[in-house]
Amino acid sequence: MQAKLIRALLTFLAVLVLLAIAWVWIALSWSYADGERAGYLQKLSRKGWLCKTWEGELAMVTMPGAIPEKFEFSVRDEEVAQRINLLAGKRVVLDYRQYKFIPSTCFGETEYFVDGVREVVDPPAQAAPQPLAPAVSPGQLTPVR
Repeated sequence: MQAKLIRALLTFLAVLVLLAIAWVWIALSWSYADGERAGYLQKLSRKGWLCKTWEGELAMVTMPGAIPEKFEFSVRDEEVAQRINLLAGKRVVLDYRQYKFIPSTCFGETEYFVDGVREVVDPPAQAAPQPLAPAVSPGQLTPVR
């Protein structure tokens, strides 16, 4: 009787562990949404007490002078984190995937995971054309005294 109870309890615990593993795998494998966000990279830092994750912030500005909207994101790939770190303070485009129902902050503090970055290079500003001087004939010149 006691052996059956222990076996049933162990089976129940094994099923719970397998369900938890399946939940984590599904939550991190299938993205809810993906896309790009453009803005100025404000920060990227590695933080956490037990699980260290890369967490960043992008300031998205719609118009000059407008209050920027902040986009908080996580990075799981070390190489992508290093590329983002090199672009701090610059205008960038981040490729991201959104994952819902992640069970722990050990995978990232946000539901947005960046998996690519590229710098936005503005085309060089063209100089304004200089107005042409009016045509002057030699008879119109006045001597300077």
